[in-house]
Amino acid sequence: MRLRRVRRTARVEMLPLMDVVFLLLVFFIYAMLMMTVHRGMPIRLPSSTSASIEKHSVLALTVKADGSLFLDKTPVSMEKLGDILRQAEVEAKEQKQDQPALQIFAEDTLAYQRLYQVLDAVKAAGISRISLQAQHGK
Repeated sequence: MRLRRVRRTARVEMLPLMDVVFLLLVFFIYAMLMMTVHRGMPIRLPSSTSASIEKHSVLALTVKADGSLFLDKTPVSMEKLGDILRQAEVEAKEQKQDQPALQIFAEDTLAYQRLYQVLDAVKAAGISRISLQAQHGK
């Protein structure tokens, strides 16, 4: 009696391969989300239930409770703020980009009048894409 030898061809199992690819995809998405950059100064933001994330902003202006201003973590005076924002707008036009957007991070204990002074200076510089930032909650 002869035994037949059955030849089995080698094949790649798809389920473990799909598991590995899925885990790599999840890892890279999570790593990308962790690399987002907060360009403002670390301050306590007011909270809002309808706050959303602005993804296309270029500049971050931080206004601390004492009234000091920081443009992308660089201290600026109120007098020079308009000139710097106008220069950023000119540079954006030279690079054929949209008008720069401005995220304003105002500390929650900032005086209301000071915030309006900053907004007036920003509007006078010609920036119209302005968003006030808040943290989600409460």
